[in-house]
Amino acid sequence: MGKRDGGYPLHGDMEVDEDFFFTETPEEQKDCPLKRGRGNQRKTPVLVMAESCLPKTPPAKMYSTPKSVGHIKMQVIDDFKASTITGKIKQGTDGNADVTTDGFSSYASLEKNGVASSHHAVVTDDKRSVGKVLPWVHIAISNAKRSILDTCHDIKAEFLQLYLNEFCYKFNRRYFGFRLLDRLELCACSYRADFKHRIY
Repeated sequence: MGKRDGGYPLHGDMEVDEDFFFTETPEEQKDCPLKRGRGNQRKTPVLVMAESCLPKTPPAKMYSTPKSVGHIKMQVIDDFKASTITGKIKQGTDGNADVTTDGFSSYASLEKNGVASSHHAVVTDDKRSVGKVLPWVHIAISNAKRSILDTCHDIKAEFLQLYLNEFCYKFNRRYFGFRLLDRLELCACSYRADFKHRIY
């Protein structure tokens, strides 16, 4: 799933945000007290990108957000440094996207580094107003967290990217209906493994 979605870069108007997903405490740190804040052993940082724009014609029904969403990507990252985030956005987009983010300093150089065609940072202390400007990354984050929590309750950090790949694959093909399984079979049959073996 992740391999197939990796072949389609995001483009156009985009929302970008980051968050922490809770995972199991690593074995070597289970006897250690949990740290506070960003250094918590159970927090795994994730970067989320979503194609999002205002539709040309207003929808007939009233929805919670006026924006429409295209494809999304979720990437587990090592940290929230500017170089890490810039590299992931460059890898997952076509380089011509109009990016909207919050006021986090790691996004400040996106346009300067040629990663985005334009960059608009929303700086506010009101979380509700940020949710209106960046609705779909927040919806994707909350839905992915709920899906993982309801199904698995707890997962290891090393497997988080695989679960995010599944969530994004299904989200990006949400209109396929019963054809989703057929497309997944085609994806599996045409997939060429890039490893000889894997031991869990």
